[in-house]
Amino acid sequence: MEEKLRNIDNEAGQAIAKAAGLEELNEIRVKYLGKKGELTQVLRGMGALSAEERPRIGQVANEVRASIDNQLSARTALLKEEAKGLRLKGEGIDVTLPGTPVLRGGKHPLTIVTEEIQTFFLGLGFSIAEGPEIETDYYNFEALNLPKDHPARDMQDTFFISEETLLRTHTSPVQVRTMEKTAPKLPVKIIVPGKVYRRDDDATHSPMFSQVEGLAIDRRITFSDLKGTLDLFLREMFGPKTKTRFRPSYFPFTEPSAEVDISCVMCGGQGCRVCSHTGWLEILGSGMVHPRVLEVSGYNSEEVTGFAFGMGVERITMLKYGIDDLRVLFENDLRFLRQF
Repeated sequence: MEEKLRNIDNEAGQAIAKAAGLEELNEIRVKYLGKKGELTQVLRGMGALSAEERPRIGQVANEVRASIDNQLSARTALLKEEAKGLRLKGEGIDVTLPGTPVLRGGKHPLTIVTEEIQTFFLGLGFSIAEGPEIETDYYNFEALNLPKDHPARDMQDTFFISEETLLRTHTSPVQVRTMEKTAPKLPVKIIVPGKVYRRDDDATHSPMFSQVEGLAIDRRITFSDLKGTLDLFLREMFGPKTKTRFRPSYFPFTEPSAEVDISCVMCGGQGCRVCSHTGWLEILGSGMVHPRVLEVSGYNSEEVTGFAFGMGVERITMLKYGIDDLRVLFENDLRFLRQF
């Protein structure tokens, strides 16, 4: 029986050495080591051996099995390496065929514009502040000089979660939260990018949109500082030839307040359909921080002043890239997004 085992080892070794592929090696494995393999058949006859011979034959059988396993493993590794070499030489792959294209993503136009705005104001020494999108009525309205019965709330009709909890209508609550944390320290210079929510939905409005608001508080800040900052920003955003104008307006949380217009980016201020033939486009709202807002947040309005402004990122994006329908910014149409 020992001779049979040695013969099986030799035969298997010769067959393994001649094997030309992995499938052939697998067939050899089954032939010699499988449940019905030659080694198994020999071992089934061990019952006829004497008690003294069984340990010795069992040891030889284990040596033969290990030998065949090692030879199979070595040959398998060699054949795989040879196959890899053939592929690298081009014998397994046609290197003249075009490669598989790798799809590359890009930044959304709203992200591009938001980052441009942030970069500009960071360069002026502002920092970025963030806050919750689910706000309390106090921070969203009351702390900004909008009590519960104030008619100006109608301009910011929003989504209420409960009587005192809502989806914020602007990022101004973050300004209040920042002032509460920093008062009475000076200066305060922040911009607040983020999503806001209002009950609007048409070609130029969305129930969810992006805003960037700014706040600066210090001693002796004037309206001239506000005008100079925004004029520089808008010329940076829309080009050095851009003209700006400030129109008196009303916002409960600023006094005085102003709407800011820019010369039409389509016609250069000559008048066209986009600007309703006025030569001007409304771009953002601004004003000096209302004394009540300063007092509520912990600042002495007799000693400090500040300015604030807010802009819709979608509005700026549409004007910057000539987009005539806001809804395409949210439709995830790759034909549109690939343009950026």
